[in-house]
Amino acid sequence: MSGNLFIISAPSGAGKTSLVHALLNINPHIDLSVSYTTRDPRPGDHDGKDYHFVSRETFIAMAKRGEFLESAEVYGNLYGTSQTWISQGITKGRDILMEIDWQGAAQIRRLFPESISIFILPPSMEALGQRLKGRGKDNDEVIAKRMAAVREDVAHVAEFNYVIINDNLNVALRELNAVVLSAGLRCAKQLSRHQALINQLQKPE
Repeated sequence: MSGNLFIISAPSGAGKTSLVHALLNINPHIDLSVSYTTRDPRPGDHDGKDYHFVSRETFIAMAKRGEFLESAEVYGNLYGTSQTWISQGITKGRDILMEIDWQGAAQIRRLFPESISIFILPPSMEALGQRLKGRGKDNDEVIAKRMAAVREDVAHVAEFNYVIINDNLNVALRELNAVVLSAGLRCAKQLSRHQALINQLQKPE
């Protein structure tokens, strides 16, 4: 029995991280993939939980050894996903959730064609700008760059299986969890998970 691989992408400030954390709180059957990154930790970040923070030299050396399932450069920082960890988790039957940008998502879909991809949209550009400023994590120049990158990000929305508009966190959470639950109820997954029951129900009287 294998697990599902979920890919979640969104423009910066769309509320993806808050949505993912809320999902993990209500669904204990999902493991979050923790990416490696060369960016500096932000206030409140925890190494090994939010990201594995490494130097640029260490990251490049890992990439040369083929340790990353996917990697990309975003806003001047490198991000990558451990290939071994993802493969082991899926093989053990665990559902794995990845938070990555559209570039990484495209790489993952090529390697895992059965992965389930979800794109999170903000309700408007105004709301996106307010969220970015409200986070208090970036200066005005960085916020301007993130706003300018939204159009490029959204241009790839049609490549994803599902689209959720994060206007209200609770509504978006219900929609996201519905996608996760429905994926687990697909026939192939249920046949693998409950083969003993199905065999029993097919036995002649």
